[in-house]
Amino acid sequence: MKELIELVAKSLVDNPEMVEVNQITNNTSVILEVKVAPDDMGRIIGKRGKIARAIRTVAKAAATKEGVKVSVEISC
Repeated sequence: MKELIELVAKSLVDNPEMVEVNQITNNTSVILEVKVAPDDMGRIIGKRGKIARAIRTVAKAAATKEGVKVSVEISC
């Protein structure tokens, strides 16, 4: 799941080398922290949050397959 979100984020931004995805795993949930360069925040969030919402939807679909809950946090 981490690799999937990292691939999506790197394909959206201008500075793919600045993308970091950290995975924090609890008993039944996973938190994915996506960090990008400050200049790329607009690209990763999108207008009205559409891209961020799409990233979260993809993560939830992958998490459902694994049987866990997922949360995606985006920061710079």
